[in-house]
Amino acid sequence: MSAPATIRIVRAIKDIPRDGWDRLVDGGSPFMRWDWLEALEATGCVEEQTGWVPQHLVAERGGEIVGACPMYLKLHSMGEFVFDYEWADFAHRLGIAYYPKILVGVPFTPVTGARFLTAGADRRLLVQAMGRALAEIARQNKISSAHVNFCREDEADALAEAGFVRRIGLQFHWENRGYNSFDEYLGSFRSDRRNKIKRERRAIAEHGIAIRVVEGQEATREHLRTMFSLYKGHVDNLYYGRQYLTRQFFDELARRFVPYLCLIFAERKGKIIAGTFNVRGDSALYGRYWGAFEEEPFLHFNVCYYAAIEHCIRAGLDRFEAGAGGSFKQLRGLEPQMTTSMHYLADQKFARAVERHLAQERDLILQKRALLLEKSQLKKEARED
Repeated sequence: MSAPATIRIVRAIKDIPRDGWDRLVDGGSPFMRWDWLEALEATGCVEEQTGWVPQHLVAERGGEIVGACPMYLKLHSMGEFVFDYEWADFAHRLGIAYYPKILVGVPFTPVTGARFLTAGADRRLLVQAMGRALAEIARQNKISSAHVNFCREDEADALAEAGFVRRIGLQFHWENRGYNSFDEYLGSFRSDRRNKIKRERRAIAEHGIAIRVVEGQEATREHLRTMFSLYKGHVDNLYYGRQYLTRQFFDELARRFVPYLCLIFAERKGKIIAGTFNVRGDSALYGRYWGAFEEEPFLHFNVCYYAAIEHCIRAGLDRFEAGAGGSFKQLRGLEPQMTTSMHYLADQKFARAVERHLAQERDLILQKRALLLEKSQLKKEARED
């Protein structure tokens, strides 16, 4: 059995060796890479002024990093996509200060992946040790709670043994079932929906709009600056929109993250009129941000979904994750998938109430998923593994 790891807090990811951190990522989620997380801190997206105070956990053994997780002291619940505003309100009624709280996750990114990076064969033990450290930090510092958002199932199982409770959610993902072309993919739809998608794609071409993918080293600083303008214009136009990312962050991605970028632009007469910002992993494409300088019918669906799915088919990617929310995505062939988050509540009365709520919520979500699957636009044989 390996010797116990020593766990410490590091208050800036720049103080953790880049190679040591990325060695633990080892082909996992690109959002967990050192460069992505450090760029958020270096450009002011993640700092005390924005309510995200870095407090990363590092587990070491014999002077070597064997475990780590991105941890933040949160002063609010924005930018997390696992909504706990009702919990904060209930805590207030119990006389409990809900904020600050501890969050393990990737800021502003509702993408499932490893939240605890580990090396060696004792992954479960390391995850449990870091989970217990989170709970102990909360208790010692009179912090209400610790949350691990969009984690993997093996992590959820390990954290359950450390006193965390499970919360499930729904997202819409596209799965590649060995399609050789977009037309073959369209053949998996029911006829009425297939014909509607064809009309939506044809309408874009008839308006003189072409869609282009800019991936990897093709992406320039100018492309990223255009994407920032699209992103900012979109959030500024939404009454609930909130700008989490800065132009400097997009500049940093152009400098050091282009191998993982996949930008999809709609152009008319060579001029960009809309676009999406996507990140590519080893087997998946993750849709993150959208914006448009001009409005056109069906433009959003074509750029955000159809073009992304077509690119996944060409690139041989296994799935496309289009982000949080939007049951309308099911009309475009994305199906409801479960997400998992784990939560530790220090106050026992508060914890029991939340656990009862989660049990009721879990039943409702499972019922909702079953109803959504009944309404699937895909043929039954296309939904079977």
